[in-house]
Amino acid sequence: MSKPDRFTGKVAFITGAISGIGRAAAIAFAAEGARVAILDRTSNALKETEEAVKVAGGDVLAIACDVSSPEQVEAAVKQVVKRFGRLDIAFNNAGVENKAAPLHEIELGEWDRILGINLRGTFVYMKHEITQMVHQGDGVVVNTSSGAGIRGVAGGAAYAASKHAIIGMTKSAALNYAKQNIRVNAVLPGNIETPMMDRFTGGDVQKAIDLKPVGRLGKPEEIAEAVLWMSSDLGGFVTGSSIVVDGGWSL
Repeated sequence: MSKPDRFTGKVAFITGAISGIGRAAAIAFAAEGARVAILDRTSNALKETEEAVKVAGGDVLAIACDVSSPEQVEAAVKQVVKRFGRLDIAFNNAGVENKAAPLHEIELGEWDRILGINLRGTFVYMKHEITQMVHQGDGVVVNTSSGAGIRGVAGGAAYAASKHAIIGMTKSAALNYAKQNIRVNAVLPGNIETPMMDRFTGGDVQKAIDLKPVGRLGKPEEIAEAVLWMSSDLGGFVTGSSIVVDGGWSL
């Protein structure tokens, strides 16, 4: 059974925090005692999340960070450590969807954009987060993959490729750092009530609902709860895992 203060004294670092799953996770960590760093491309976009985290009782640091700039990512991690003294939990949630198209119609620029943000961005964040965790002697990393990381998606080759690769990177990193008390896992959301889902479906979310055996979209808070469990002491024997939270879509 979880405790309302299970993250007291912990520092959580959350990317892609302006809305949806990232915002829900930031609020949930704060409500359970964590100090929270929230990141996205612009500080203005983070204001609503920042206020929501404060309402939840959290000490929050909002950082504008462009994932395409390794220098900005490194500086962001250092800023968090300077402010809070350490980095206990990293939730690498930043990502984008592709423009739906069959593979032969995908422009190279679009392919590079998706892989650059979803895969390279996750790698760059992990590189600097884990550097700090190795230094301090422990930590937890949770990466956002997707149900598309374990199945094909018509029209979504670039997105699926990036999310499959995140799982491979997660498993490999878990093996690298298991003996250093650093756990690395992935959460695989299905179709969730987020702005990304609205964009991907063109506002027609019913077609996404129709894919779900449970007959509804997931809620960001349901994904956040899975992330919190993986980050908590109750998830302490879990590393290298890809935990699917998709309402049966991938079955």
